[in-house]
Amino acid sequence: MTKAAGEGAAVRLRERLAAGIRTLYPGYFALVMATGIISNTAYLLGFELLSHALLAINLVAFAWLTLALTLRTLRFPRALWADLVNPRLVFSFFTIVAAADVLGVQLLIRGQVAAALALWLYAFAVWVTLAYLSFGVLTFLNAGGADVVHGGWLIAIVGTESLAILGALLAPALGAWKAPMFVAAHMLWGVGIVHYGIFITLFSYRLFFLRVEASDMTPLFWVVMGAAAISANAGSTLIMSDTGIPFLIALRPFADGTTLILWAWATWWIPLLAVFGFWKYFVRGERLSYHPSFWSLVFPLGMYALATWRLSLATDFTPLQWVPRVMLWVAFAAWAPTMAGALRSVGRGLRQGC
Repeated sequence: MTKAAGEGAAVRLRERLAAGIRTLYPGYFALVMATGIISNTAYLLGFELLSHALLAINLVAFAWLTLALTLRTLRFPRALWADLVNPRLVFSFFTIVAAADVLGVQLLIRGQVAAALALWLYAFAVWVTLAYLSFGVLTFLNAGGADVVHGGWLIAIVGTESLAILGALLAPALGAWKAPMFVAAHMLWGVGIVHYGIFITLFSYRLFFLRVEASDMTPLFWVVMGAAAISANAGSTLIMSDTGIPFLIALRPFADGTTLILWAWATWWIPLLAVFGFWKYFVRGERLSYHPSFWSLVFPLGMYALATWRLSLATDFTPLQWVPRVMLWVAFAAWAPTMAGALRSVGRGLRQGC
């Protein structure tokens, strides 16, 4: 290769990388969410080697995506802002919150309290910003009404509940801040449940009473189940927490009933979502190809496994424990081809840039 040709290839590669950063999918942090939740479930079920391998992948993925997001913020602020004020995309940014919290749990169960706390604080700061920005966008910039509602909106609930989970797990190690963190975790759980009630009502209206095309049946539909599952997971985590705070202890019966209902609701959605996928790809013949939104399908599968495991512990109902042992491998079976698709997509982009 001549010097000129080499320089030309380098220029094309830089242009390709810049284009990838400029058009970075806002929900790409779901990769970290999906990988982390499978890792955490594997760890709790005793598959530590798999869990450690997925943690290593997640550390690289989180660092890479954080760098890409930072570069996008600095170099392409208009493109970033356009996504932030788009009612169809703004809720995808909550994957940043959930990704940081899921990674925080990965580190916390390995004794890395300081790193987990730093991730929780970062996630909380992002959550506060997005919580009010997203509802501002809905209030002032949403011209599409309920017709723009899709499962991805419920990623806001996933982000909220992830803060509750990591907060509750962190609290015992926080000394004087233990009680405030437990209170905050219960409050976040409640906020997430209220938002879920609002969004699932809008989503159900959009799905069952407005026209639905095959193109509407995206992997983001699975977030409907995932948001209920993570809310149940948060409830079980709070139930098993020794808060030592009387008014939180008094909430236990409410938490018991609400958690079971949320888990049952998540379970109800799984066959229906599977039917939707069959209709889209086998009846309507839509082409199945990789898109970053597929990580939002993988995550709910892993979350359902973990939520079921924690519910079985919180209720001392051991017959449930076969479910997460099956769902872990269902989630991993979805994770592997999705990761392969992501790597092929990145490799194809780099080759085109050379």
